[in-house]
Amino acid sequence: MITSHMNGYVQEASGQAKSHRERAVDCPGEEGSLVKSPHCSAHMERIQHYQEELRKRREEDSRGRHDIDPNASLRLKKLSQNPKVGIDNPTFEGKETATKDTCSQDPVVELEELLQALKWMQQCLTDAQSQQDVELIMQLLAKEDFRNAYTIYSAVSQQMSRVSPNSPLTAQAQDLCLEVQRILQSSQQKEGLELKALLTNPHLQAHDSVAGQEIAEENVTQYLGETVKLVRLEKTRDTPLGATVRNDMDSVVVSRVVKGGAAERSGLLSEGDEILEINGIAIRGKHVNEVHDLLQQMHGTLTFLLIPSSQIKPAPHRQTVMHVRAYFDYDPSDDPFVPCRELGLSFQKGDILHVISQDDPNWWQAYRDGDEDNQPLAGLIPGKSFQQQRESLKKTITDKSREHQGKVWYAKKSKKQRKKSTSTLSKNTDYDDILTYEEMSLYHQPANRKRPIALIGPTNSGHDELRRKLLSIEPEKFAVAVPHTTRNSRIHERNGREYHFVSRPAFEADLSAGKFIESGEYEKNLYGTSTDSVRHVINSGRICLLCLHTRSLRVLRSSNLKPYVIFIAPPSQERLRTLLATEGKTPKPEELKDVIEKAREMEHNFGHFFDSTIVNMDPEQAFHELRRLIDKLDTEPQWVPTSWLC
Repeated sequence: MITSHMNGYVQEASGQAKSHRERAVDCPGEEGSLVKSPHCSAHMERIQHYQEELRKRREEDSRGRHDIDPNASLRLKKLSQNPKVGIDNPTFEGKETATKDTCSQDPVVELEELLQALKWMQQCLTDAQSQQDVELIMQLLAKEDFRNAYTIYSAVSQQMSRVSPNSPLTAQAQDLCLEVQRILQSSQQKEGLELKALLTNPHLQAHDSVAGQEIAEENVTQYLGETVKLVRLEKTRDTPLGATVRNDMDSVVVSRVVKGGAAERSGLLSEGDEILEINGIAIRGKHVNEVHDLLQQMHGTLTFLLIPSSQIKPAPHRQTVMHVRAYFDYDPSDDPFVPCRELGLSFQKGDILHVISQDDPNWWQAYRDGDEDNQPLAGLIPGKSFQQQRESLKKTITDKSREHQGKVWYAKKSKKQRKKSTSTLSKNTDYDDILTYEEMSLYHQPANRKRPIALIGPTNSGHDELRRKLLSIEPEKFAVAVPHTTRNSRIHERNGREYHFVSRPAFEADLSAGKFIESGEYEKNLYGTSTDSVRHVINSGRICLLCLHTRSLRVLRSSNLKPYVIFIAPPSQERLRTLLATEGKTPKPEELKDVIEKAREMEHNFGHFFDSTIVNMDPEQAFHELRRLIDKLDTEPQWVPTSWLC
């Protein structure tokens, strides 16, 4: 049995399921033929058919639950013979009607009634202060400006209180604008003029026109509490429909509306809608693969006969795009859990992804940076928490397998050692320690604060030689951070030029405070590069060049220095041998192999921290490529972690 997830739920399937849990109704680039929409009269006949079917289904569901035999007891029998039992309370008669009348009452009449109530209240009050307060309120209500403002407020409130979410919010802004204009004929209030300017805004007029058209094109019929509606959409070859469907018993239900498609742009299809017909073809009872094949052949006007979703539709809100860098490779064809494989978006570690929808926390909708024009529909990628859970589960299984392989050794451990191993395993499954995505933002470096350049690579990859060449050619533009050391200074050395000479206790105190990017010990003396030394170079207006070990990258990135990391990768083993020979070096074959292996290990473990990679096939070409990348920082914004800009 295989256990799989479907939108966050766990289900079991026997064997490897070939059919998808969700199916995209169409995909970009696939051919099809135009299918014309049938006449509306035929649709209305089918609506009546489905309404009758719904009515019978509801009667069957309620049968046995609501049928009560009045002869089952003497009390019920007596009530059934005399249904008019009890005394009507005249106080509550017509309450609902009165409430409705009050809501639609003329604002002028409302103000007059309020004035009469205040006059009566003034007569009942005894103290002079209260009577004076009431008099001030009556004077305010009598002012023409206040009456005009209240009239405008009542008109707008009446329009905003409409229940239908698809109707124009202002019931045609032009009509309301004319009403406001009539009210303001004898007054030039600032607030009224602003409201008039707002209502004549072309964006609001356009919203009203679009909303009115959507209502006109959607035929809705209400029957026994069930709504059956007709929705028409235009499907072109350039713009796919952009929706997925799933089977729910014998029903075909809209499972997901994908960003960028005709369904999402129209707003007429919603998740949970049941599709009864498409262009007169009955859909109920069909498999999602049949629906997919059917819609592949349809273009032009598509007419859907739907039962709207009973789910409460959330209020529309502006979607904010989140930009993330991926810290893992993803191939949807290898993922058995992806809800719709056709819409899965593949990416590699280090790619920038633009996440435009997180409505489904398990499966985000996103575009890959640079592919927006070639990707009409958003693709599905694993959500952050969902991917962290999967990675944690994978790691736990791996650890269990290793534990099983070493069970003989594990059995010989003491009870205290076993407890320590178990606690270590639980700590390792902390989701925050599992890298999946990091939120990114575009950053353009200021002209007077250049980003430090960190060159990373194994020994003999040429990264140190490239740094020395930059320093020798343009010393006024590039500089290195002066390191710290605990050794004694030599005769020709000056403090702050070759080294910062400090005592061992002072060095260790700075090391404990996290002030060093990297540090080490050589011949009983401590050496290290501090963030203050790098910052000193940045403040001077020059570019600080660093050659670091990969373990120093986490410390460097956690600082506020905003480094640009370039990985210098070695070429093939034979090409590396040739390059080292020109420098008078004769490495052994195992040494060359070790360089290649270390480079692969660095890229595998720390590749998500690299901003660029240069393969050092030719030192001269590598140098020009390095200069190009550094110069690009002045002309183009770069993606950096959003946390750096907070």
